[in-house]
Amino acid sequence: MFDLHRLRLLRELKHRGTLAAVASGLCYSPSTISQQLSRLESEVGVQLLEPAGRCVRLTAQADILVAHTEAVLAQLDQAAAEIAISMVEVTGTVRIASFQTAALSLIPATLELLRDIHPLLHVRIIQMEGENAVPALMCRDVDLVIDVEYPRTPRFRHNELEQEDLCTDTLQLAHLNMPSEAAPQEALREMAKHPWVMEPEGTDARCWSMKVCREAGFEPDVRYESADKLVHLALVEQGHAAAFMPSLAWRGSPPSVPLAPLPSHLETRRLSTTVRQGSGRHPAVQAVRQALLHASGENPNANRAPVGKWDGVAESA
Repeated sequence: MFDLHRLRLLRELKHRGTLAAVASGLCYSPSTISQQLSRLESEVGVQLLEPAGRCVRLTAQADILVAHTEAVLAQLDQAAAEIAISMVEVTGTVRIASFQTAALSLIPATLELLRDIHPLLHVRIIQMEGENAVPALMCRDVDLVIDVEYPRTPRFRHNELEQEDLCTDTLQLAHLNMPSEAAPQEALREMAKHPWVMEPEGTDARCWSMKVCREAGFEPDVRYESADKLVHLALVEQGHAAAFMPSLAWRGSPPSVPLAPLPSHLETRRLSTTVRQGSGRHPAVQAVRQALLHASGENPNANRAPVGKWDGVAESA
């Protein structure tokens, strides 16, 4: 019988990449992780790790073990869900990773609903962009991710995860001196002569923003980089930059800067909730998802997205 704790450490190494990252994420020392994995090798009777430069990588036999460990953990998640279903009250803790705009616009109302309906349920919020949030979910650092997918910027879907649509959010062009009554592409081209603020390179938002500008025929002058949409807004309000702003940023209030629509095939991003396979039936997770759906329905800047009927990723550039 293999030790489940050691199997989980091997799985963590698969997802986190290095012994140091596993140690940091689980609050162990690297030497402790190494010792536990050595003991697992002795239990299994085959080599599980091999040198890769200054690091280690999993062998083919280790990958087989990790795949079975994933299945065992998913089964345990289902068992936890069935036990919770048998209880009268919804209890426990749900750790939510959310990107900034959703944290500002949807989380407060969600927490208020949960406090009133499920007072024994504890919710923890971690602000985290999707590029980091999904790996954190895979590593079991969080239980639910509020994620966002930009039009024509499809993201890889993991078989180990379950996703449900939450709502859609309209993206608009923002600048203090927006040309009036210009067609979407014309308004965009007018912004070619202005500085821009965008998310950091490597993010889905930056990839989408560059794609929109290039499709309009220009390379944007990106002078300012920030993952913080409030920074984007401040730079637009003071006339320093153009930006793409989501409607959820206004949180039901009138926009504070002039806006122009984008071409229809580029204007809508999709918000979703993602959990690990097997945990979607847990009453606490279901309660959080329902509260988020209710909060998005009450937010005048959000639109419910019919499950499986969003066209934003139908075309890939």
